Amino acid sequence: MTRFRRTAMATAVLALVLPLPIAGVASAAPRPAPVAATATHLALPRPTGTHAVGREVLHLVDNSRRDPWVPSAGPRQLMVSMYYPAAPRTGTPAPYMTTEEARGLLEKVPQVKISPEVLSDTRTWARSGARPEHGRFPLVVLSPGFGMQRATLTGLATELTSHGYVVALVDHTYENAGETFPDGKTLPCTLCGHMPKDPGDIARSRAEDASFVLDELTRHHPAWRYARLVDKQRIGMAGHSIGGAASASTMAADKRVRAGVDLDGTFVDPVPGSGLGGRPFLMVGHPLPGGHEDDSWTKGWSRLDGWKRWITVAGTNHMSFTDLGVLAEQVGIPGPGTSGLRGEQITRAYVTAFFDQHLKGERQQLLDGPSPAYPEVTFHRP
Repeated sequence: MTRFRRTAMATAVLALVLPLPIAGVASAAPRPAPVAATATHLALPRPTGTHAVGREVLHLVDNSRRDPWVPSAGPRQLMVSMYYPAAPRTGTPAPYMTTEEARGLLEKVPQVKISPEVLSDTRTWARSGARPEHGRFPLVVLSPGFGMQRATLTGLATELTSHGYVVALVDHTYENAGETFPDGKTLPCTLCGHMPKDPGDIARSRAEDASFVLDELTRHHPAWRYARLVDKQRIGMAGHSIGGAASASTMAADKRVRAGVDLDGTFVDPVPGSGLGGRPFLMVGHPLPGGHEDDSWTKGWSRLDGWKRWITVAGTNHMSFTDLGVLAEQVGIPGPGTSGLRGEQITRAYVTAFFDQHLKGERQQLLDGPSPAYPEVTFHRP
């Protein structure tokens, strides 16, 4: 029997309030009891690197491509948060998400009794309008899970930036719980109730989104005023859930992406039989029930033709690799075994080490095998 990691909106959101590993794209689960908020202010863990973090938000329009999910909307439009190494103590605190985006996410988890204002005001450790540092830095594109806004990978984005990366955190329009555009409109998750017959279409569409973002950041007259910070020769991509699958899809289609990470996402668009041109890839996942393996990972592993690692983190669930595990604990929802904070720490450590080794050329012993600092992590070598 084929085993899958969760990619559907309903099960992904349930993972926030019901921390149990569930196999299957459409697994059923009992409705959790209401959870009263115990915090009036939420905060992500402080980044561990030496660089201060700046953030700017871009609105990009791809006039060469019609929106694949709502063609009547016209050209494909994307909201992208750009994180960059910044001068300390410049700019103002950057919000986690807009109030309307927070309202859209909380509507999917009515059991969590917290106001949208509290969620949107989560401390991010990034600052809007911060003055950029001098220099050129590797670029990492981040893609969130299906139904999840880009904000849910803010912790990973700020961590990478604090270690000397530029990060492009992409929202994929009509695929999340609500996305606010500059005109003030918050667009809905059109796909949440109308998944395509082939979920691989989503991963392939995201690959097109990612390549367009790279085009906009690296062209002669770039769309971002600080694009000079980007080292065009050192580009990577990581994503959660279907965003992780999209990392492989993007690498298959775009040779500019030199290294990729899949955080707990089934390869709904299979890794090509020809591999990824010898480029490195990291797979990080939660344990599936009964010790089963995700068949798409087993097959994908055999096709990856470069440096590769497959690690499993004990005591985690699908949301442990995002900010939601940390934030859930702060409103009184316990983790699945490994705490939300610990899950975020492990995610940050291994993803940062991976890109340090493969984009900066700094060998990382952490990636060689089991570490006493992270006993929850098992290296899987089929």
